[in-house]
Amino acid sequence: MITQKFLDELSFNVIGACIEVHRTIGRGLLENVYHECLKEELTYRKINFLTEMNVPLIYRNKELNTNLKCDLFVENCLVVELKATSELNPIYEAQLMTYMKLLKAPKGILINFNFKEGQKTFVNEYFKLLPKF
Repeated sequence: MITQKFLDELSFNVIGACIEVHRTIGRGLLENVYHECLKEELTYRKINFLTEMNVPLIYRNKELNTNLKCDLFVENCLVVELKATSELNPIYEAQLMTYMKLLKAPKGILINFNFKEGQKTFVNEYFKLLPKF
């Protein structure tokens, strides 16, 4: 059963994996380099994830083609969106929140491997409905 505590611990472990990737390969690289290294780090830590998955959009019982792709969907409950930019644009937050809503994911993390702004964690209405423990 997914709980708020489980999601908080999972978030901590995913952020730790991101820190390890950054510590190992440094800054100034392209997003896809960090993405590949993070996939390897999550696998090493035995954290399950889907990558570059299509995010479904269902409207009036019909799946529409939106070409939305989630960077990482961790343990089927945590959306992770990766960036490697000098600043975080509000559109990145909107992108993450969209994926969270469409995937019915209670929590999401926006990671910026530039680390000027580091990471931002978001929860939504699904998180509030989960048991605490």
